[in-house]
Amino acid sequence: MIKKTIILTSALTLAIISGCGNQEEATNNGSASVDKEVTTENANVEKEADNEVYFKENEAKLNDLKIKITETKVIPIGEKGNEYGEKPVFAIWYEVTNLSDKEIDPNIGWIAVFEAVQDNNPNAINTLEVSGLPDEQFLDSQSEVIKKDGTVKNAIAYELDDLETPVTLIATQGMGGEKLGEQTFNIK
Repeated sequence: MIKKTIILTSALTLAIISGCGNQEEATNNGSASVDKEVTTENANVEKEADNEVYFKENEAKLNDLKIKITETKVIPIGEKGNEYGEKPVFAIWYEVTNLSDKEIDPNIGWIAVFEAVQDNNPNAINTLEVSGLPDEQFLDSQSEVIKKDGTVKNAIAYELDDLETPVTLIATQGMGGEKLGEQTFNIK
């Protein structure tokens, strides 16, 4: 009995609100429909902003995920985070947010989006090799699936070929996808 009363009251309130809207529209000679158009236009602009893909200011946003670079650092051979490496590394700490229902983990998210280049060869593109994990706190979490709208931290490192040439991160819309942008990091 109480549920029926609540449902009837809600339906009646909705009908009254709807009726008021129609009456207002009739008395304003269509100005309410202009408000609806503006609201729809604003919603479309927000939707386009949500669908925007980019890489700028240490953040890459794609349809399915967002990656925010939080820290970068060069780690010499033998130092913590590069204890077993044979070359110095460029380490990057970042956060991955899953914007979809897809199974995304921090490693796959990063590898699918970024490529690191050290442009020190006049004849060829020098894509850097991924090194060992530079921060052991992520040993267990680096391959955990991120829930929709969840964010997980991780780190990655690339073997440097020299300590002079900057590293350029190139972001694409997934492996082999459209280029979203690039950002250069000085390593000196």
